[in-house]
Amino acid sequence: MKKSKINIEVTLDEQNVPELIEWQATDSPAIGFHPVKAMALALWDDHEKGTLKIDLWTKDMEVHEMKRFFIETMSGMADTIRNATYDEIMAIEIENLCQQLTTRLEQELRLNESSK
Repeated sequence: MKKSKINIEVTLDEQNVPELIEWQATDSPAIGFHPVKAMALALWDDHEKGTLKIDLWTKDMEVHEMKRFFIETMSGMADTIRNATYDEIMAIEIENLCQQLTTRLEQELRLNESSK
């Protein structure tokens, strides 16, 4: 049986706030650790019948980047639910919400630009 490892390293400041998040995977063609500004890890605990989550982001991640990150994460979940369960209705509803949130974020960004 083949095994693969995903490693995540988090560097914290004096207040335990992430300054640097890096990851690497044994199956990745890229060598070494790669920096990211945020991560969201969700694991299904079959024994407890619930989700275990780790959400981390670096202190230099901007608010609009965090919003975009969550929109793109949810969009990926729409693809996952479609592929895993063939529930097209649920996938479309998630995609519709993502489109609404994208429109709202674009409006916020335009408003912020015009107020500068």
